[in-house]
Amino acid sequence: MRISASAARRTWTATAGTLACLLALTSCGGSSDGAKDSAAQDGGSTQSRSPTASPSTKLQRIPGVGDRLQDRIPDSARQVVAVYGEGPDSAKSTVVLYSKHGKTWDRDRSWQGHNGKKGWSTDHREGDKRSPVGVYTLTDAGGVLADPDRAPDAGLPYTQSGAFAAPRYWPKTHWHDFDLVIAIDYNRVKGTPPNDPTRPQGQSKGGSIWLHMDHGSGTSGCVSLSRSAMEHLLRTLDPAQKPVVVMGDKAQLARS
Repeated sequence: MRISASAARRTWTATAGTLACLLALTSCGGSSDGAKDSAAQDGGSTQSRSPTASPSTKLQRIPGVGDRLQDRIPDSARQVVAVYGEGPDSAKSTVVLYSKHGKTWDRDRSWQGHNGKKGWSTDHREGDKRSPVGVYTLTDAGGVLADPDRAPDAGLPYTQSGAFAAPRYWPKTHWHDFDLVIAIDYNRVKGTPPNDPTRPQGQSKGGSIWLHMDHGSGTSGCVSLSRSAMEHLLRTLDPAQKPVVVMGDKAQLARS
């Protein structure tokens, strides 16, 4: 586990029992409908399924994102994780990492992934099984496994804890969902572990919306990716680059 004396690289501690109980309340917890999910895909990166036909370098803006959401990307952000949902009620999505160099963007890597099993929502609510549309910062990470970024003082602050482990009464396909997690700053307190239960906008607005490891089908609201994709993001996302996620179904993303 990466540990540093720097305050920005803090390591959070808590009893595994307490946080395990809190984790059971997360938006992305388990398969409550008892569906038999397919086995997790290895989900290697793909450069052939770009959401647009634009060149992959020297982009003036994030492809497929209209002014409404494009304007919400902070000027300071130099890394963007774009989640392109296949449709408003689809659980399938393409995830693309963009980085800014000077005044233009490069498309660095892309992967196939999943979002909420019922699709997307512009008014996400607790338990609706939809992922929230919007632009959100990425400030904190964690998981059962050690942080794959071994460089000191690099990457997002990371909390390693067994408290992230999915309950064993969930389907086996979900047991490793939270081995690696990046918190999406939707209705949460920045600078806390991803499984911190605080909901600034209230419990009804949901929370614990994460990027996490894929189990081969839709989630309860999170965005899921292969282990290799999560490892790449954890090694690449840099707090100094002010990373954000832009997420939604393609139609919502493209709205002007």
